Amino acid sequence: MKRAEQVTFGGSGLDRAGLRRGDEAHLLQARQDPSARCLLLWRGKLLVEGDQLDRLAFLPMAHKILCDGPGGVIASPIFLGLSDDRAPLFAMDVSGWEAEGLDLSGVGAFVDKTEQQHPDLQPGQVFAELRRIMTRLSARDAELAATAKAVIGWHETHKFCARCGAPSDIAQGGWQRSCPACGGQHFPRTDPVVIMLITHGNSVLLGRSPGWPQGMFSLLAGFVEPGETLEAAVRREVMEEAGVPVGEVRYLSSQPWPFPASLMFGCWGQALSRDIQIDPVEIEEAMWVSKAEVMQAFAGDHPTLLPARKGAIAHFLLQHWLADTLD
Repeated sequence: MKRAEQVTFGGSGLDRAGLRRGDEAHLLQARQDPSARCLLLWRGKLLVEGDQLDRLAFLPMAHKILCDGPGGVIASPIFLGLSDDRAPLFAMDVSGWEAEGLDLSGVGAFVDKTEQQHPDLQPGQVFAELRRIMTRLSARDAELAATAKAVIGWHETHKFCARCGAPSDIAQGGWQRSCPACGGQHFPRTDPVVIMLITHGNSVLLGRSPGWPQGMFSLLAGFVEPGETLEAAVRREVMEEAGVPVGEVRYLSSQPWPFPASLMFGCWGQALSRDIQIDPVEIEEAMWVSKAEVMQAFAGDHPTLLPARKGAIAHFLLQHWLADTLD
């Protein structure tokens, strides 16, 4: 697919400087570099700024929040890489901040429209949920945001060695956890997920999960199992969720999806039947929708159907299907 990397979080050519992660002396020097900047996360939300909250807000490493000890899920910053001007970039979690007196009603919800302003930050620098602002970010900011959120989220749930259960230590600039008890080494995980544009003639198969906003439908998706190809996963997931057999399968595009840490493989499959038999455990509803109806939903004119969320690869694939630009 010619436009594959135009998907949100699709990559910006960030220099991750992976060879420098194992050099503790270099990392210390990088943290002390006057040009070094740090991105803050609080309870999974990113620090952003701008009239439209369309830019990540980076702080100098000497900022009061970092010097006082952020009290987050990790004790040292994650090394993200180098900016275009070769400045070291880091990320740090500050979830220990209680945000007393602020609106926390949306934190952790499917749609979080709340913003939190830390008292030590400049006016206009607020923590916002990434799903809400992801389409406003530049490609570089989107890649940095996805990387920081996924890696810090991994540390939050992997503090102990999976081999022996002992507390593990952060290593490799935040890209590894090492166990001092048994020598085990653990790395940030990425879960492969197939998301399927299943078509039959001029219609596409859409489904919805329980708890989604009323009327919202998207492409079917599911995790790839061990020992399984992407093509096999597509056929299995569509059959399990909707009872629809699939023939030819083609890979189209991928998207890092840091909610919490998946890699979405967008595929195009040709249905062999239009008969639907859903598994109510997997999805709430599935249906065939014509290209004209999807176009109407994208325009906001459909009376009942809401399109997939902007920024998600499902929206991206459907958009290109409507425009006949999948090839």
